[in-house]
Amino acid sequence: MKRSLEERLKDGTVIAGEGYLFELERRGYLQAGSFVPEVALDNPEALKQTYRDFMFSGSDVVLAFTYNAHREKMRIIGKEDLLEPLNRNAIRLAKEVAKEHPVEEALVAGNISNTNIFDPEDPASKEKVRSMFAEMVGWCKEEQVDYINGETFYYHEEAVIALEEIQNKELPAVITLGLMGENILRDGYSVEESCRILSEKGALVVGMNCFRGPDTMQPYLEKICKTVDGHVAGLPVPYRTTEEHPTFFNLPDGGCSCHGSLETSFPTALDPLYHNRYELAAWAKEAKAIGVNYIGLCCGASPAMLRAVAEAVGIETLNSKYSPNMEKHFLFGEDETLKSHNLGYRTKA
Repeated sequence: MKRSLEERLKDGTVIAGEGYLFELERRGYLQAGSFVPEVALDNPEALKQTYRDFMFSGSDVVLAFTYNAHREKMRIIGKEDLLEPLNRNAIRLAKEVAKEHPVEEALVAGNISNTNIFDPEDPASKEKVRSMFAEMVGWCKEEQVDYINGETFYYHEEAVIALEEIQNKELPAVITLGLMGENILRDGYSVEESCRILSEKGALVVGMNCFRGPDTMQPYLEKICKTVDGHVAGLPVPYRTTEEHPTFFNLPDGGCSCHGSLETSFPTALDPLYHNRYELAAWAKEAKAIGVNYIGLCCGASPAMLRAVAEAVGIETLNSKYSPNMEKHFLFGEDETLKSHNLGYRTKA
């Protein structure tokens, strides 16, 4: 029998593969801008392969790709009639892939996220958000997910509403916050205060995801770990954010001006601003050392990056057999059968 999320957290570090949004856009199956996961209906095999790639690279969970698959986003693209089929199919595909794990069946998580309509001064918006979460969590419950991941909330109160609706269906909850450049949630809460409250209200895991790279997320993860008694999540984006530019929304690239109509690197010209896998692995070690035990990467992550993160915290993945090994490389290897006249070009190539 597969262990629950809580059991796995008690046994050690849980790896959570995210980043489907940018990965599927790179693969050509999702439109940047609207960022709605229509791939669950339009190209289900592409979505299954993406699920599979992240699972084989170390993810303990197959996260159903329903990020942005809520009623407001579907309204914007004029496809509200596809809301329920999209949500259910994304979960069903995740369950199919989870069963492919040859060692232990992967967990399957439902997913709800920031709605972009929450307004702390508008009670009607709060009820609309609650209704949106309730219907999505209801489908998750009916499809028998193992837990629900509520993510990228930049309002504390919206995160609380998400937690309440997950608890209404008696499902475990992972709740993570997206901290924008103000360094505080938009309704005035510090990220550590919000996480403390969410944990005390019963969230199994609390923490942060998205918006920030490792360098500008880590200081806040340290505060959360000192404030929260329960499990803590850290899932940064794999970009080199800085104190001056703490999120990837306005991250500059001084070497290029061809950023499209928005004249910004986000979201389709961030490529030169990546952390490499070794930097991400170093962050993962630091995160584990301070007490983060639900670790992953968010938008922009690749399976190879996630594998490096998993290996850095001591986990051998199904695809670790493909991890870098330069021993037989024709220029940089050490194998005795390599040609010496090639090795001589190591510093000249």
